[in-house]
Amino acid sequence: MAIFGLFGSKSKQERSALEQGLEKTKSGIFEKLARAVAGKSKVDENTLDDIEEALIASDIGVETTLRIIERLEERVSRDKFLNSTELSVILREEIEALLNIDENFKEEEPFDFSIKPYVIMVVGVNGVGKTTTIGKLAARLKASGKTVILGAADTFRAAAIEQLTIWSERAGVPIVKQKMGADPASVAFDTISSAISQNIDVVLIDTAGRLHNKVNLMNELTKIRNVMRKIIPDAPHEVLLVLDGSTGQNAYQQAKEFTKATDVTALAVTKLDGTAKGGVVIGISDQFRIPVKFIGVGEKIEDLQVFNKKEFVESLFTSQK
Repeated sequence: MAIFGLFGSKSKQERSALEQGLEKTKSGIFEKLARAVAGKSKVDENTLDDIEEALIASDIGVETTLRIIERLEERVSRDKFLNSTELSVILREEIEALLNIDENFKEEEPFDFSIKPYVIMVVGVNGVGKTTTIGKLAARLKASGKTVILGAADTFRAAAIEQLTIWSERAGVPIVKQKMGADPASVAFDTISSAISQNIDVVLIDTAGRLHNKVNLMNELTKIRNVMRKIIPDAPHEVLLVLDGSTGQNAYQQAKEFTKATDVTALAVTKLDGTAKGGVVIGISDQFRIPVKFIGVGEKIEDLQVFNKKEFVESLFTSQK
C-alpha cells in the first residue's frame, strides 16, 4: 500500500495537513466573499462587482477572475434569481472547472510509470523550494516502492549541489553530481546513463534557477533536454515547474518566463501554508493551461501533496467553524 497517499487516496493526516495549510487562503477568500454578499438577498450586478473585487484581491488574477464573473453572469441571467448559498455552490463548480486542465490526470497516477526510467526535469527560480520539492518527492516515490536517482544539474551554485546531496541522504536514494561549474547537460547525461544501468524507475534532474541572463537560462535548459534525448528520445517525460505560492502575482511572471524557456508540462506550487495568496494556484493553472500536480502545504515530507482539485476547492469553500 502506498505511503503518504502518493498513489492512492489521501490519509487522514494529509487531509488535515491540507486543511491547515490552506487556512490563511481560506480565511482571506471567505472574509472577502462574505463582505461581498453580506446582507444581499439575491445576486445582482453590484454583488458581482464586489465578488470580482474579492477574487482579484485573492491573487486569482484579473483574467481568470473575469472568466469566473462571466460564467456567474450567465448563470444569473439564466436562473434569474440566486441567493448567497447558491452562489457559493456555483463558485465551487466554476473554479473546479477552471482547474480541470488535464482530464486524464488522476491523483493516484501522477506519472506514467509504464515508461522506465521516467525522467523528470525540475525547473524554477532560486528560493521557491525547488530542491526541497525534489527531495520530498524522491522520499515519497521511494516509500511507494519506486527506485529513484537524483541528478545535481544545478552546477551554477555550490549550495544547490550540497542541498540536493543532503536530501539524497535523507531520502536514501543515490545522487549523480560533479563539481560546481561543471556542464549541467553532462550531469544529466551521466544521471540517465546510471539510471539505465541500474534499472531505476524514476530520474529527478535539478536545474539552475538563475544564470547570467534569460537567454543563457533558455539555452541551458534546451541543451539539457537535447543531451537527454541522445539516450532516451522522448526525455524528459515531465518538465515540472516549481513556483512559490507566497509570492502571489510574481509567480505568474515566473511561470511566463519558464514556459518561454522550455516546454513545461506540470506545476508544483509550494509554501501555501504561509500565505493567504493560494488563489494563485487557480489563476496560474487557468492562464497557462498547465496542470498543477503537486502543492506544498508545510515543512514535513507528507506536506508535499499530489494536487486534488476537488479537495482543494472544497477546503476553500467549506464553512469555517
